[in-house]
Parts: sequence; structure tokens; C-alpha cells
Amino acid sequence: MNISQLARSNEISTDTVRYYEKQGLLDAPSRQENGYRVYTESHVETVRFIRGAQALGFSLAEIRAILPQLAAGQFGRANIEQQLHAKLLQIDTHMRQLQRLRKELMATLASLRCSPDQAVSTAHSTAPDSGSGVGAAVARRAFSKRQAKPDAGPAD
Repeated sequence: MNISQLARSNEISTDTVRYYEKQGLLDAPSRQENGYRVYTESHVETVRFIRGAQALGFSLAEIRAILPQLAAGQFGRANIEQQLHAKLLQIDTHMRQLQRLRKELMATLASLRCSPDQAVSTAHSTAPDSGSGVGAAVARRAFSKRQAKPDAGPAD
């Protein structure tokens, strides 16, 4: 089959097929005398695997690490479970980070005190500390600036 047929069978573009080849995800196909690529059913299955793994959240780098084991028939259920558990841990970590960010955004939104039509200056804006560390960094920076200013001393 040619590149268009491979792309169509996996509902991707021919550019995606070429990209997978350049990234080392897809073995280079043999070529006809006229230079056209000739893909096999193995290429179709590899692209199908790549697309399925991407749909599950695996990066191309992660997929690239799996493909040689898969091609050598050395990727069993234990390997699949290990990869899936690792991906679940990544997702759980990312979800916690997103929840902290959401909390911080909500706290920042709640702390707005100016009217909606008033311009806001970055010199006067700070983020509340929601535990993600961003608000604390802003507070430390503001504290450092106050400490750096010399005291005028007592008034005479």
C-alpha cells in the first residue's frame, strides 16, 4: 500500500506518517523503483498502536521506548501493567497540580477588589497563597522589596 492508503486506513494525514518515520516510530518502508514508499500490514498495526497509546496519554517519547520491545515480542502483560500504572501516577500527580492551580485561581478571583472597568497595575497585584507555592513566592518577593528599602528613621 502507498502512504495515502496507510494514512487513510488509520485516519491520519500523510504528513503524520512522514513525521512518525522521521521520529523513528515507524520503520522506513521499502521503496518501489519510482521511489514511492510501500507500506505493509505491519506498518498499519504500528500506526494503530501509536495512535491508541497517544489516546491513552502516552507521549511519543514513551511510545518510542515501548516499540522495540513490542516488535521483538518482549512486551507482555506485566510490561503493559507497569506502563499503565506509571501513566496513572502521572495523571494523578497532574490532577493534584491542576486542583492546586484551580484553588489559586479561585482565590485570586475572589481577592479582586477593584471595579470591573478599572485598570489593574502589576505593581499592585499579588496572588494569594493557596499552597501551590506561587502565592508564597509573590509574598516573599514583596517582603524582600520592603526589606531592601532603607528606613527613613524617626521623625525629628
